[in-house]
Amino acid sequence: MDAESFREAVETAKQTQLNRLGSSKLLLALTGADLSESAVLRAAAASEHAARETFETWATDETNERARAAFEATAAQEDDHLRRVLDVVGEDIDPPDGPGPMHAYLRGRDDTIERVAAGMVGRGLVSIRAHTQVIGFFVNEANTQKADLFRELKTETNETLTTGLELLDECCDDDDWERAQMVAEYVVQLAYDDYADGLEALGVDPKPLC
Repeated sequence: MDAESFREAVETAKQTQLNRLGSSKLLLALTGADLSESAVLRAAAASEHAARETFETWATDETNERARAAFEATAAQEDDHLRRVLDVVGEDIDPPDGPGPMHAYLRGRDDTIERVAAGMVGRGLVSIRAHTQVIGFFVNEANTQKADLFRELKTETNETLTTGLELLDECCDDDDWERAQMVAEYVVQLAYDDYADGLEALGVDPKPLC
């Protein structure tokens, strides 16, 4: 296996979950059905905060030099994303009470390959879809400035995902790809389960209407 086939395998295995995470219902789940600009921005800021904390944690004890540099760069990028979102919000927000299921799992990873596969690839696949929905929200609001901001954040998140795939190509032996795929898929599943639970709490079916 290589990076390209790895990404394809993860996206194929979790096609249903990723498609649903890429639907307009995602913002309902993230905001508790408060589809105001303020609520959407606060949800985005909370996501950037959680990611920054995860990558900062990893950067402190990662033994692989290239992976540590990637985690440091990603933490700095997520901090920049958070600052840019907060600039649009116009005020600081209280950080989330906890990391949420996905980031709680990520912060428990102590293996380089699992961190890269789960945090840079699995989480990246989820984050790209979240950015797409936020972009669509602001397009519908005719707010070009905010839509363009999240287009930039999406592009940078996709670059992080690409870096993760390159790291896996460098670090993975033949026996490592299966483990990497397992944790990447598990992160997608955790994100989906959290999304589905949020919708069900609102009385909304997470499955698409036929």
